[in-house]
Amino acid sequence: MNHFHYLNGELHAESVAISRIAARVGTPFYCYSTATLARHYTVFRDALAAAGLDATVCFACKANPNIAVIRTLAELGAGADVVSEGELRQALAAGVPPARIVFSGVGKTRHELEFAVAKGILQINVESEPELRLLSEVAAARGIRMPVSIRVNPDVDAGTHAKITTGKKENKFGIEWTRAREVYGLAAGLPGIEVVGVACHIGSQLTELEPFRDAFVRVRDLVAMLRADGIQIRRLDLGGGLGVPYEHESPPSPAAYAEVIRATLGDLNCRIIVEPGRLLVGNAGILVSKVIYVKEGATRTFLIVDAAMNDLMRPALYDAHHAIFPVAEPAAGSARIEVDVVGPVCETGDTFAKQRSLPPMRAGDLLVFGTAGAYGAAMSSTYNTRPLIPEVLVKDDDFAVVRARPSYEDMLALESLPDWFGHEG
Repeated sequence: MNHFHYLNGELHAESVAISRIAARVGTPFYCYSTATLARHYTVFRDALAAAGLDATVCFACKANPNIAVIRTLAELGAGADVVSEGELRQALAAGVPPARIVFSGVGKTRHELEFAVAKGILQINVESEPELRLLSEVAAARGIRMPVSIRVNPDVDAGTHAKITTGKKENKFGIEWTRAREVYGLAAGLPGIEVVGVACHIGSQLTELEPFRDAFVRVRDLVAMLRADGIQIRRLDLGGGLGVPYEHESPPSPAAYAEVIRATLGDLNCRIIVEPGRLLVGNAGILVSKVIYVKEGATRTFLIVDAAMNDLMRPALYDAHHAIFPVAEPAAGSARIEVDVVGPVCETGDTFAKQRSLPPMRAGDLLVFGTAGAYGAAMSSTYNTRPLIPEVLVKDDDFAVVRARPSYEDMLALESLPDWFGHEG
């Protein structure tokens, strides 16, 4: 469910007309709904509580690291799962308490580890032996033992897109399942490490529960072995990955997901940490664009819009589907035509949809890409020297620009010419 709906013939975000925002900030832009963010978080949190789980929900900031989005979720009680120093700084700036922040990621640098240790975050999820040794050195230098969960790769196929599968043995993430016990033994003897848990994340956009169940059973087996070794595991970080409907998918409900956790891990007396990202923000955001031209080609019609692959990368990167619909509500039974929806970037890959059935549209009309709140703005770039686009947060009948569009002057000011070119004037 989301809070984008037609009212009086025009698409609204909650009680704000999309055309009103477009007139103020220009197109393209991202628009997020506070009500949808709040609903998705509370439904997920309450499902875990109803299953009797002692659970902390840490929003996976990589899905949408805007500090206003993070703050919205933090005020509801969410923590943050971060994968870089930048995301950690964003979470702190958004007001997430360090005691609710988990630092994941396969390539943390010394500086990042030093920063995280200094901030006193909840835990670091370690993904390799070299990282484990480096973290111990960093923490011991400060005279502390850093709480750590070791990310274990359970060799479970998530059944999702190959580029967002993370739990198979050929993936770069985590410690291979067969070596986990050995690495935990190493960790237990390092001076700067306090082993507190097991971490596991098998991928993103999962639409079936069985891969979760398979991974959690392996986690359960590992906990039993580690406790037999005298290592007292008290936290289980289960990652995220529950999918959202982009087209015809029917992902499991949060309640069904929570029941799998309860059935497999609920009697281990562990604190559960879960890290949803897409589930919380995907349907809470849209990308609004404007038609520049309607171009009649030899074999098809092209709808050329002012958003591009640098603004929403998912279709070019993953062949991902996003619903596309006009801001002006079409009349019931109105005609539709098949069009290719494309952007202005000089790449054939700058294509959002091929032969998509849409109402006839003209230059200047506004259209929307749905379910764009996750991995939209987060993955955007300035390719073709196109400015990053604004992000807008709506609440009830009000809205605010929560990331402004930089000017070309702002962009050029980040660059400089070396002295050997000389100076004009």
